Amino acid sequence: MTEATPIQMCPMAGTCKVMMERPFPGLALIIAGISFIALGLLVIYEPRSLFWILAFCFVLFGAMMLAMAAFMGKLTTRFQSLKS
Repeated sequence: MTEATPIQMCPMAGTCKVMMERPFPGLALIIAGISFIALGLLVIYEPRSLFWILAFCFVLFGAMMLAMAAFMGKLTTRFQSLKS
């Protein structure tokens, strides 16, 4: 009979375990909710502010995409160097 080898853990299992042990970030969600309500009221009060908010979001999302692209490029380079 063959001996059973232990199954290796998923690489993300350790990260998930650490995340589950942390306290729930309730305050961050409350602040985000209040911010969205305030922005909604601002848009109702001053509709022209919607364009400024959208422009800010586009700039922010563009910067985040560039940062993610740079991170993925570094990760790919590191992976390729380990592969060869």
